[in-house]
Amino acid sequence: MARQKDCQAGREHIAKKVTSMKRIYRVGILLLVTALLVGIAMVQKSGEQKRYEASFFDSFDTVTVITGYAKSQEDFEMQAKRLQEKLREYHELFDIYHTYEGIHNIKTINDAAGKEPIKVNEELINLLKFGRDMYEKTQGRLNIVYGSVLSVWHEYREQGIAQPEHAQLPPQELLDERRQHTDISKLVIDEENSTVFLEDEEMSLDVGSIGKGYAVQRLSEYARESGMEHMLFSVGGNVCAVGDKPDGAPWRVGIENPDLESGKGYVGTVEISGKSIVTSGDYQRFYEVDGKRYCHIIHPDTGMPPEHFPSVSVLTEDSGIADALSTSLFNMEFEEGMELVESLPEVEALWIMEDGGIHWTSGFEFNEEK
Repeated sequence: MARQKDCQAGREHIAKKVTSMKRIYRVGILLLVTALLVGIAMVQKSGEQKRYEASFFDSFDTVTVITGYAKSQEDFEMQAKRLQEKLREYHELFDIYHTYEGIHNIKTINDAAGKEPIKVNEELINLLKFGRDMYEKTQGRLNIVYGSVLSVWHEYREQGIAQPEHAQLPPQELLDERRQHTDISKLVIDEENSTVFLEDEEMSLDVGSIGKGYAVQRLSEYARESGMEHMLFSVGGNVCAVGDKPDGAPWRVGIENPDLESGKGYVGTVEISGKSIVTSGDYQRFYEVDGKRYCHIIHPDTGMPPEHFPSVSVLTEDSGIADALSTSLFNMEFEEGMELVESLPEVEALWIMEDGGIHWTSGFEFNEEK
C-alpha cells in the first residue's frame, strides 16, 4: 500500500494509531470510531504556514489521513472537517450495504435490479460511466457489475476471518453460476432521465475497484476549488497530492512492503506533486484456507483471486484512473500489464513480485530502499 513516509517530529503518536487501526482491519475486527477526528497535530512550520495532520475512520472502511498546511490549527480543523464531510458523502453514495435517508445510492440500484430504473444524481451517473469505460479499456479486467460474485467471496471471507478453523472456499459451481449475472451490457444508464437500471434481477453493482479512487479524485478537485493548495490525502491505499509543499518540494510517499513478516515496512519511495499513487495487493484484505492466502481482488474471467504477484502500484494524475488500473493490472500477467501501462500517456506503474523483485515502468522515478 502506498502511504506517506515524509514523517516529521511530533507525528509518531498518529502514525502508531493509524498503523494499529490498519492492522486490526486486516484481521477483520470491526472498528467503531465515533469521534469526528481521531487526532490533529502540528508537525512542521513552513514560513507563515504550519503543517498539520488529521485522521479519521468513517469512510470507505479504512483510515483516512489528511496532511496540509494552514496558518493556524483552527483553519486546518475547518478544512479537515469539510474534507471529511465531502468524503463521507461519496462513501454513502457508493455504499452497497446500507441505505441513507434522501439518497439513491448503489444499494438502491441493486435492490431494484430487474424491477425498475432508479433516478440518481449526476455524480453517480458519472461514476458508472467511468466504470463502464474502464471495462472497455482494460478488456474486462475490471467489471463494476461483478457484485453477484464478489458478494459470495465477501461472505466466505468474513466467515473465514471470524472462524479461521472453519474457513472454506466458495464452491466453484456457485461462483460459475453467479458469473452468469455479470454482463455489463445489462447496465442501462439513461443520462437524459438520469436513471440507472440493471436488466438482470440477479446482477448487482460493486464499485469497490473504482469508488474510493474516484472519490479521492473529486475530493482533491474540491480542495483546489476551495483554495487548499498544499494537501496530501491518504485513504487506505489511495494517496493523492494536491499541489506540493509551500516551499515547492514534492511530497514523499512510501511503497509498502507486501511481505508483512519481513520487518521491512517500505520497499522504497516516490516523490509526487499534483498526482496520485494507488496500490492493490493481496496483503490488505484476505483470509486463509488450509494455510493459503486468498485476497479480496477477484479475476472476472475465473471468479478466483489472481496469483500473479502480491502488489502493484499505479502513478498518474487522476486517482480514479489509478485505482481502476491498479485493480486491472493485478488481474493481468506482468508482461501484459507492462505493455498496457507503457502504452498509456502520463501513467506509470510498479510491481512487487513473489520473490521480492521489483519492476517499474520507464517513467516511474522510484527510490529503492537498500
